[in-house]
Amino acid sequence: MEIRHSTEKDFNRIMEIYEYARDFMAKHGNPNQWGPTNWPPEELIHSDIAAGCSYVCTHENRIVGTFFFQQGKDIEPTYHTIEDGAWLADSAYGVIHRLAGDGTVNGIGYFCIEWAFKQCGHLRVDTHGDNQVMQNLLNKCGFVHCGTIYVIEDDYPRLAYEKIDI
Repeated sequence: MEIRHSTEKDFNRIMEIYEYARDFMAKHGNPNQWGPTNWPPEELIHSDIAAGCSYVCTHENRIVGTFFFQQGKDIEPTYHTIEDGAWLADSAYGVIHRLAGDGTVNGIGYFCIEWAFKQCGHLRVDTHGDNQVMQNLLNKCGFVHCGTIYVIEDDYPRLAYEKIDI
């Protein structure tokens, strides 16, 4: 598998993957994270691509996964306040959002997360409390549950995770 920046030519395939992911989450006990709002919206994906923060995972020259990745200091405003815990470090970090695969290749999520971690050595991720698949993946990747954050898209609390090279 390989990771590369997304382009506008990838847009339709990215949206197909998100459609698959919404259905997968609903069938696996997580209908509320992306389903009710048809998340993520097309405008956001176009914006991510234009900003250079949208990535695709390819396997045998076919797009099989997608995610948002950005790195810097204090880049995620919803991470400024964390409840029931604390972040492990206050240094610059990378953040992954909207990670999804098309279900055709095993290990897409792990591959994408490990790729992002290699870029910066310090990652933060959040996920819905019902998203057991993502929670298991984050545990497998060595993340630590740090507390609870809230996003602006809905009222559901999100479990906040962090991994840092020490």
